[in-house]
Amino acid sequence: MDRRNAVNLFAAISAITVFGFTLGLMFPLLSLIMEAQGISADVIGYNAAMQPLGIVLSIFAIPPVVRRLGAKATVIGAAFATATVIVAYPFFPVFWWWFGIRILHGFFVSTIFAISEAWVVRFAEGQYRSRLLALYASILAASFGGGPVLITLTGIEGHAPFVIGAIILLIATIPIFFVHDEAVDSEDEDPLSVLGFIRKAPILLLAVGLFAIMDAANLGFLPVYAVKKGMDQDGAALALTAFVLGNTFLQFPVGWLADHMPKRLVMAGCAVTTMAACALIPLTFGTVWLWPVLTVAGAASAGIYTVALSELGDRFSGHELVTGTASFSTTWGVGALMGALTAGWSISAFGPDGLPYTLAAIFAVVLLMVLGVGLLARPSGLSAPKR
Repeated sequence: MDRRNAVNLFAAISAITVFGFTLGLMFPLLSLIMEAQGISADVIGYNAAMQPLGIVLSIFAIPPVVRRLGAKATVIGAAFATATVIVAYPFFPVFWWWFGIRILHGFFVSTIFAISEAWVVRFAEGQYRSRLLALYASILAASFGGGPVLITLTGIEGHAPFVIGAIILLIATIPIFFVHDEAVDSEDEDPLSVLGFIRKAPILLLAVGLFAIMDAANLGFLPVYAVKKGMDQDGAALALTAFVLGNTFLQFPVGWLADHMPKRLVMAGCAVTTMAACALIPLTFGTVWLWPVLTVAGAASAGIYTVALSELGDRFSGHELVTGTASFSTTWGVGALMGALTAGWSISAFGPDGLPYTLAAIFAVVLLMVLGVGLLARPSGLSAPKR
């Protein structure tokens, strides 16, 4: 990798941390604030679903904005808009303002993600692609984990977590000014067709959707789940940190496996591990075993996304790669929308333990469906794993 690509990759990963940190902070922060106000779990779920809805809507705005302003200017503008939205939350009451604000939040964050992840996949090239993308996933996970840690330091009262979060986002935007990649702007001249991409890579989008369901459900409701099971607020926030901690330290082994084994097999292994870990959460709650189970659940679910992203980079290039990253972003939004709604419903319908058991059931059903239609076979044209 030459120096220019290395600089671009570093800047793109920095942009992704904006996405990760803002979701890692705002999902549990807003959920805990609403929980403290006595708002029911299903309503918290409806509110959390607004952010993924904004992510889905953003796909229609990204192409014309990029064509007009360029990729770099669009990412920088979206980062500043995201910081503004975060600061706005405490100035408005939950009903009904937060519903609209969260749509805007998801819209701007998705714009950052779709463009900067195209940069990441483009510049993480060569035989070490999966390991480079695993490193990227680890940094992304660390940014998610930073949000709950900030909550333990500032609490959920007042403006402090919102203002500090916005300042950190703006600092993380600085490296984006050093990106040099004119090709991204030229390749974004054509509209991004998410629906057309589904026919080319259905299993990849299904994998992203599964990861998103798991991700949004736990980001929005794992602290609520822990509080309802008897933890204090600090412990509940740290439970979410444990969930994302595994992504930071265990993604590189997943990437190594994906560089040496069939990627579909690695994805399936991550899905089975996630399903088992979810089922173990209620059984280990209140014991020391809860923390490693949460860590494994987070690492395995994120591994699904890491491997899917690596296969995307192996199979597609040019405009199709940009379309693919935009499709991933949109699919994540749809999956996260489903995850937030499902999490709130499962807790309301079955009590706190309904959350992990419902997630385990979803993974089990999807795995059976995938195995039934034989989608785990390595797609034609995909290069053999490198050894």
